[in-house]
Amino acid sequence: MAAPLIEESIDITASPEAVWTVISDLKRMGEWSPQCVKMIIRGPVELGTKTININRRGPLVWPTTSKVVRFAPNQEIGFRVAENHTVWSYTITPTDAGVTLTERREAPGGTTTKVSSVLVDKLMGGTESFEEELKLGMAETLGKIKKAAEA
Repeated sequence: MAAPLIEESIDITASPEAVWTVISDLKRMGEWSPQCVKMIIRGPVELGTKTININRRGPLVWPTTSKVVRFAPNQEIGFRVAENHTVWSYTITPTDAGVTLTERREAPGGTTTKVSSVLVDKLMGGTESFEEELKLGMAETLGKIKKAAEA
């Protein structure tokens, strides 16, 4: 069973608009994420935009597709991965010093697709270690986004 929610947050000394500029440029996901090495965007980024994603973990490379399901400029962007039904999102919360950016992976009801579950179990070392890796990857991603937004 997958964790219903995995999340990490980071404080960024930048405006919501500056952070939004970074996170809404999904073509740059490969610069931030240790697992999603490329997102191919099909049209302008807005609610309903579809993407093709190339993911890598060591020697394993696999494609996924997603659709933008949350889109509130300067507040939140989220996309649902078709192959496992998870939703990945970034939420911008203003603070006195800038913003807190939160990255989430939601698996509604703690479930993913049967295919995803089997692949994680057989090829990714099991759910617990894979999700620990995802959480560490979120922290790495957020650190890179912070650096770009504060530049």
